[in-house]
Amino acid sequence: MDRSRRSCWLSAPALVIAVASSVKRVVAAQSGALISKTYRFDELPVHRSSQNNARPILQRLTHSGWLIELHESDLVPSGMPHPPHHHVHEEMFLVREGTLEVTIAGRTTRLGPGSVAFVASNEEHGIRNGGTERAQYFVLALGRD
Repeated sequence: MDRSRRSCWLSAPALVIAVASSVKRVVAAQSGALISKTYRFDELPVHRSSQNNARPILQRLTHSGWLIELHESDLVPSGMPHPPHHHVHEEMFLVREGTLEVTIAGRTTRLGPGSVAFVASNEEHGIRNGGTERAQYFVLALGRD
């Protein structure tokens, strides 16, 4: 009888860890927090406008309460998604294909595939397709306004 009690008590920490891990995933899913997941590009829904396209990927809170939003955009040559603007949340642009002209605080830089731009909170910024082909890029927004 002592051996079975001892073995139960010795396995208790593993049981507690397993239950806690399961509870954490359930709570995260119920609270709307991001859970581990993959996103296949060819399965993302496409939102089309007159000339530009966007693919929303995710928009949720992280486990620490940070809002994170990710989408992919596609601009026609000389196209802009909107006029220059600013907001409280930070943004990062990751160029997938084509050429983007990114203007931050009045300074414009041309970026090609694989390039990244980061925009700090409240910095005025704008983007424009500066090439002759469509430009595709990812936008990662961090935080809330």
